[in-house]
Amino acid sequence: MTAIIDYGVGNLFSLSRSFEAIGETCVVTGDKAVIESADRLLLPGVGAFGDAAKMLADSGLWDTVCEQANSGKPLLGVCLGMQLLFDVSYEYGEHKGLGLIPGQVRPIAEVIPEGLKIPQIGWNALDFTNRETPLFKYIKNGDFVYFVHSYYAANCDENTIATTEYGAPLTAAVAKGNVFGCQFHPEKSGTVGLNILKAFCEI
Repeated sequence: MTAIIDYGVGNLFSLSRSFEAIGETCVVTGDKAVIESADRLLLPGVGAFGDAAKMLADSGLWDTVCEQANSGKPLLGVCLGMQLLFDVSYEYGEHKGLGLIPGQVRPIAEVIPEGLKIPQIGWNALDFTNRETPLFKYIKNGDFVYFVHSYYAANCDENTIATTEYGAPLTAAVAKGNVFGCQFHPEKSGTVGLNILKAFCEI
C-alpha cells in the first residue's frame, strides 16, 4: 500500500487516481500511524517551498517523513515534493529542506537563457544519466513528461538520474538509495508517468 502524504499541499486527487489506474492500493493520509504502516510513501507538493515546508512541519509529519525514509522505506517526492527532499531552497529567501538528498533548490532563471518563459510549463524529454535506476524500468530515454516549475535542484549531480533540456540541462529526477524525486508530474504525464509510478510500486 502506498501512502500519499496529506499535509495540505499537493495534487492529491490526480495522484490517487493515477495509483488506482495502475491497480495500486493507495491512501491519502496525514495520519502518522497509517504512514508508518504503509509499504511506500509519496510526498506531493505544489506552490512555494517555504509555505510547503512550514505546512509539513506544522502537520507534525516532518520528522515522520525523515524517519521513514531513513528506515529504508521507499519515498518518492513529486514536483515541490522532490524539492523538499534537498538541503535548502532559495525560493523567496532561504528555507531548510528535509536533507534526504544533498543539494540546493535554485531559480531556473540563473541558468537558462534570457527570453525563455518562466516557469517551464509543458512536455519535455527525459535524458537519462548513466546511473541505472529501478524507477525508469518501464520507460525509455527521450520519453516526454509534463513539467511546471520555476526552480530546480542544483549541485546534486551525484544523485541525478535524469535531466531535461530547457535552454540548459535541468535536473528532472533524482535518486539516493530508497529516496526518489521527480521534478515533473507523473500523474499528468500519461502512460509514461503511470509506468514510472508502476515501477515505484515495485521497489
